Amino acid sequence: MLKKGTMEMDPAIIENEAMQLTEAQRALLADRLIESISRTPPELKKAWIREADARMNAFREGKISAINGPQAMEEIRSRYKR
Repeated sequence: MLKKGTMEMDPAIIENEAMQLTEAQRALLADRLIESISRTPPELKKAWIREADARMNAFREGKISAINGPQAMEEIRSRYKR
């Protein structure tokens, strides 16, 4: 919602509207917002894509296994407890 006479938007209203999106839509929005303030160099993006492709291929070929996201986060949290 625009304030009268300005082009500024109220962050609280934007946040409220964003919270009405689905989880997938919020994740995409968050990714785009982060990208807009923290530009990743193209060569780094390409390197990450190559790495992701290599890991996916290794998984499909049975060379590595996978665990679900919540389990991975729990393992990380327990490993790095303060």
